[in-house]
Amino acid sequence: MHTLTRQQLVLLALITLVWGVNWPIMKFGVTGFPALTFRAICMWIGLFVLGLFVWWRRTPLRIERAHWIELAWLTVFNMLIWHALVIIALQTLSSGRAAILGYTMPVFSALVGSLWFGQRLRGRAWGGVAAAGLGVALLLWHELTNLAGKPWGVAMMLVGAATWAVGTQMLRHTRIPQPTLTISFWLTAFTTVWMSLLALVFERDAWIWPTPGIWWAILYNAVGVFAFAQVAWLSLARDLPPIASTLSVMFIPVLGVFTGAWWLGEVLHWQDWAAVALVMVAIASVLWPASAASRRMRP
Repeated sequence: MHTLTRQQLVLLALITLVWGVNWPIMKFGVTGFPALTFRAICMWIGLFVLGLFVWWRRTPLRIERAHWIELAWLTVFNMLIWHALVIIALQTLSSGRAAILGYTMPVFSALVGSLWFGQRLRGRAWGGVAAAGLGVALLLWHELTNLAGKPWGVAMMLVGAATWAVGTQMLRHTRIPQPTLTISFWLTAFTTVWMSLLALVFERDAWIWPTPGIWWAILYNAVGVFAFAQVAWLSLARDLPPIASTLSVMFIPVLGVFTGAWWLGEVLHWQDWAAVALVMVAIASVLWPASAASRRMRP
């Protein structure tokens, strides 16, 4: 297992805290306020703060034309699809259930790495995939039996998680030589324009001025998520092996479930508890390091 530095451990802890708590904050932000517009405002402010940080670090922003196509694909799979689908799906799901579905990403990542990038998948990981599938089925079943449930929200979260998994693997294998901060800036910039266009097309008639509470949620997302957590995650996902870079997501869905229940008063059903347990088992089965005996048996 990769040995993390103290700085990397601190980053992992902060990413887990910021993203875990953000699920009920996002849910609060899109309740009674246009979801795509909420995300677009967050990203414009976050892009400004990120730009100031890039200027302060004197990080070059130029990317050679030969890498533009790869940068475009990284943007699509790491951010465009994920941010658009998640913010829409969150309107129909509780913040905790959305967090569970979103952070099935490590399981999808293991499958993509095995089938697409030739990474060997351990036998116990297939059991983890089955556990994740059962957990998702429980969540979907609860949505179907609830008259207010929207199974399309579940589907959008799963598609978002799967595309994010592909993007994470692509980032680990990128041939773009520029610093991760440069790549993060352009990924955020392109996605900000994309989200703004979607908000303009689909939500223009619903635009209203944010309340003070909505502004608080916007600023948390702008600074905490887009100016810090997103950049920190991309850096770890690019620089560390899969087992290390995905450790940060193991407790994010659990934190999202319980903070949503505490702050928003979301009712926890037995399906939620079971899904949390199953998804955590699935993620652990993919990420937990092999025993010394197992490592010696490998060819």
